[in-house]
Amino acid sequence: MDEVSINESDLSWEQTDSYQEGTQWKVLLRDSEGKPKAALLRLPPTFEMDAHAHVHAEHHYVLEGQYESQGRPFPAGSYRMIPAHANHGPFRSANGALVLVVWEG
Repeated sequence: MDEVSINESDLSWEQTDSYQEGTQWKVLLRDSEGKPKAALLRLPPTFEMDAHAHVHAEHHYVLEGQYESQGRPFPAGSYRMIPAHANHGPFRSANGALVLVVWEG
């Protein structure tokens, strides 16, 4: 893989198809098939998402705001690694959050 260097301020916020309406992202890295591998994910106030699992591990670093998952709060500064096949969620964010998400695999 080649080095990737991006200034996120050069990217525009885009609506996501995979999340609740109003959720936006800036995709920082895509794989060879065009699937996102790293993104800044902006959760809107009143964000909700059902529990789910992934084939690969997922990493979260909360940059701003807070979200809750499985009854636990994850405020700004929280890092979370969710193992492959682990059911995680439901997710909620009362006031919104900005999360760096990295998908392995």
